[in-house]
Amino acid sequence: MNQTELVAAVAKKTGFSAKDSKSALQAVLSSIGDSLVKGKGVRTTLGTFVLGKRGARMGRNPKTGEAIQIRASKTIRFKASKTLKDTLNKR
Repeated sequence: MNQTELVAAVAKKTGFSAKDSKSALQAVLSSIGDSLVKGKGVRTTLGTFVLGKRGARMGRNPKTGEAIQIRASKTIRFKASKTLKDTLNKR
């Protein structure tokens, strides 16, 4: 499902217009992003979004095989809630 399909699904379930649904979805996603930028996790009924750290490491250039240094980076991790896991396992 892409964002357009998600907006349409939200509009259908809520009865909101597509424009209002898109605004609401963008506000939710923006709020999650803002919280992660501040280093805070976000807990929802679907699961938890947290900021993870990936350490610096050595890698290989796939084209040349040359060893390269990959710098440390931040990443987003998602852990599904028990409710979501149970729902998926029922189907």
